Amino acid sequence: MTIEIRGPIELPARREQIELKTADDLTLVGELALPEASDPVATLVTLHPLPTAGGFMDSHILRKAAARLPALADLAVLRFNTRGTTSPRGTSDGAFDGGAAEQFDVAAAVDFVKDRGLPRPWLLGWSFGTELALKYGRDHEVEGIILLSPPLHRATPEEVAAWRSSDKQVVILVPELDDYLRPPEAAERFSAIPHAVLIPVDGGKHLWVGESQTRRVLTEVVAAVNPAALPLPTQWPAD
Repeated sequence: MTIEIRGPIELPARREQIELKTADDLTLVGELALPEASDPVATLVTLHPLPTAGGFMDSHILRKAAARLPALADLAVLRFNTRGTTSPRGTSDGAFDGGAAEQFDVAAAVDFVKDRGLPRPWLLGWSFGTELALKYGRDHEVEGIILLSPPLHRATPEEVAAWRSSDKQVVILVPELDDYLRPPEAAERFSAIPHAVLIPVDGGKHLWVGESQTRRVLTEVVAAVNPAALPLPTQWPAD
């Protein structure tokens, strides 16, 4: 007997409620999900959408990444609420700062991964989270960044172009029907990064609603980080 992997299903993993300490003395709340019976082969440090528009560590793509990818792709998934953000896990200290002081939040998450000895960290940003990855990812020891629905509202052209000289990988998923940045404009605005891989997603929308879009996003994430795990199963043994 098997069950279909879809919607809110949560596959087996070792899950730990964690706290991150920032350089400006805030405590951020989060969760670390690890493969149930093996060491992870890589680590996703997730950066959620805009908290003033409802984004938080449980925004559905990030929650589903944590629910599925430790089991399906041997990945560690770190989720956390940036400063001033609330979820069922709790509320992180501080207040939303428009992407400025959030640089300390990104640093705290990457430091946590390093302190835990977790392998091959990547930043996985969605919407507002892509701005944080673009603005601050070059400063950290990560293999690369994966950008989901980048609006490019806060990351300046100069900050984007600075990735030209970085050896970190840059993978960009742009929905065909995005509310803010669609593939033709994205190709132009990211052309300053010659090694960037831009993936237009036919029929995709900014919020990646629906199981088909969720699977596409998670597949592209795993293709970048641990392609040996593809194709991702769509069924799981029932208890």
